[in-house]
Amino acid sequence: MQTTLEPQTSFEVNDNGFYGRFGGAFIPEMLYPNVEELRQNYRQIIDDPAFQAEFWQLLEDYVGRPTPLFHAKRLSAQVGATVYLKREDLCHTGAHKVNNTIGQILVAQRLGKERIVAETGAGQHGVATATVCALMGLECIVYMGEIDMERQKPNVDRMRMLGAEVRPATSGSKTLKDATNEAMRHWINNPVDTHYIIGSVVGPHPYPDMVARFQSVISEEIRKQLFAKTGRENPDYVVACVGGGSNAAGAFYHFLHEPMVRLVAAEAAGLGVSSGHSAATTALGKPGVLHGSRTILMQTEDGQVTEPYSISAGLDYPGIGPLHAHLFDSGRGEFYAITDDESIQAGFNLTKLEGIIPAIETAHALAALPKMNLQPTDVVVVCLSGRGDKDLATYSKYL
Repeated sequence: MQTTLEPQTSFEVNDNGFYGRFGGAFIPEMLYPNVEELRQNYRQIIDDPAFQAEFWQLLEDYVGRPTPLFHAKRLSAQVGATVYLKREDLCHTGAHKVNNTIGQILVAQRLGKERIVAETGAGQHGVATATVCALMGLECIVYMGEIDMERQKPNVDRMRMLGAEVRPATSGSKTLKDATNEAMRHWINNPVDTHYIIGSVVGPHPYPDMVARFQSVISEEIRKQLFAKTGRENPDYVVACVGGGSNAAGAFYHFLHEPMVRLVAAEAAGLGVSSGHSAATTALGKPGVLHGSRTILMQTEDGQVTEPYSISAGLDYPGIGPLHAHLFDSGRGEFYAITDDESIQAGFNLTKLEGIIPAIETAHALAALPKMNLQPTDVVVVCLSGRGDKDLATYSKYL
């Protein structure tokens, strides 16, 4: 249940890794040395000027940042407000995921790690991880749900071309949750030489904070670009899709303590919130522990994780990151449940209006716009988290 937002509420992680009552590190003893090594060192590594210089140079020269803030005039006319698209789809590899993998590969190098393991759903994080491993010459193993490997085959081929070993997760729903389970098991069994690059703001502390910091480049650029275009740093709304929630965390980051900026998260309702085939975590979930942190997740009465469903492989996850759980719990964030059909319709709509094919994940965020009661004076920034090339097979079924 949402509660009233208190003015003193903090949206930064505390020393114990919690956002409000969500977060922490709930991990097996065998994983403790890995996580503790990272926790003790990540801030010192990230804050080092030499690290920052290398990180930002790679973002500029390799990733292609800053990404444009595009005024979508025809979409704006349709929804009755001024809409800007933060074009993360123009990053190298086609999505925002590479912002984080660049940061984490630099952390891994400074920790002396020689192998990288990762999980992926839509494949974009897997591609971004395989890309930076190729760049830095590190061994790369990516776990991906067997079902996701079928529906995101182009990304599987890209990972393999980049030199990564893609291992199928064949348990459970054979999607993102199960790939995460397998990647964590692998890390437990290879603690000394392996770094686990988690792709979203999920997992045990310090991952949610570390990933959010690397993705915060998105909101940092939004503020500068919006000021250059409009004379104001703060939009009225920032809108992003949320599965685990890395692109949303990055888009929201520099606006968390700006109460006049409304933060809108679009979750995957699948076939409908009450259909039994959904991934609308805040509508269906309750507090519990998933993948090492206390968060909101979909679960049965006896605490077993409910299998999620979404047409979007990147949003097909039974929980959300602890920062987003706190945003929901405190009332700071506004969460909308978007069905498969609504997302597909929004994807085609943007394509025909602006000539931009969005990832189906991003299309969920676009589908929130008609539900938001926008006013003509409103300025809205939508994080266009990824491009839709990987989803053409799914889109084509609706042509």
